[in-house]
Amino acid sequence: METQQEPAGVTVIGLGPMGRAMAAAFLDRGHPVTVWNRTAARADGLVARGAVRAADVGEALAANEVVVLSLTDHAAMYALLGPAAPALHGRVIVNLGSDTPERAREAARWLTGHGAHHLTGGVQSDPSGIGSPGSSTFYSGPEEVFRLHRGTLRVLTDTTYLGEDPGLAALYYQLQMNLFWTSLLGWLQTLAMAGAHGITAADLLPHTETESLAAMFRYYSPRIDADDHTGGAERLSMEVASVGHVVATAAEAGVDTTLPSALLALSRRGLDAGYAESSFTSLVRILAKPSDARDVPPPAREVRAWE
Repeated sequence: METQQEPAGVTVIGLGPMGRAMAAAFLDRGHPVTVWNRTAARADGLVARGAVRAADVGEALAANEVVVLSLTDHAAMYALLGPAAPALHGRVIVNLGSDTPERAREAARWLTGHGAHHLTGGVQSDPSGIGSPGSSTFYSGPEEVFRLHRGTLRVLTDTTYLGEDPGLAALYYQLQMNLFWTSLLGWLQTLAMAGAHGITAADLLPHTETESLAAMFRYYSPRIDADDHTGGAERLSMEVASVGHVVATAAEAGVDTTLPSALLALSRRGLDAGYAESSFTSLVRILAKPSDARDVPPPAREVRAWE
């Protein structure tokens, strides 16, 4: 008769809303859980449910082979794990903090240099989706390590393995975040304009719940991959006129025009580049190159996830 393997012990470092949700999911599935957070009181609810509160980061690392990091960025990882680096040897560090692909690669090299195994992760869910069907996380790093611990990681979400390059999970995550934030800001701009005319979000919502955007993504993606920007009804000159009307409508309503004006400026760059009769998708060629407006330094790193 085959014996069922006991759930593996897991350490969770960083107990913001996401880290607490992850630790709780492991507890729900019977995993022994050790937790650490700089503000120790954040672990109280988990400890009451059976988690072990480590006295320091070194003790947290020593407690289990699999260590899940839920931190703001990789700067936070260095700040926390650096002083306890000898305890990294032999650990599997599952880094679920957000950062750039290149910083993910740097972090993987640093961890490997201290004798740890690593997996980079990009969680496609908010804390409420952890442990629930339908959520997923991108992973990249050594395939053998991923496959060995996939069962444990699937307690949190479903898993999508992207390859050995530790930067891939971070890249796919940031691509999703770019689409998410630009879409959400577009929604907020729309609601500001609607509100100026007494139209509520509830009034507008039924008219925005369509599959049109997803359908456009499916239609245009193969054409963009083929670099085919043949014009049509959606040619760039028409898009510029349409966005100009959006800017004017916002201005007439007395609301901020920064977002649509930025889109209009980008579209006019496409006209200047000679794409007036091409599809609006030709703007991908503009976006693929740097510009003075986009050559700004990244925001300063803030090491606050564990406070």
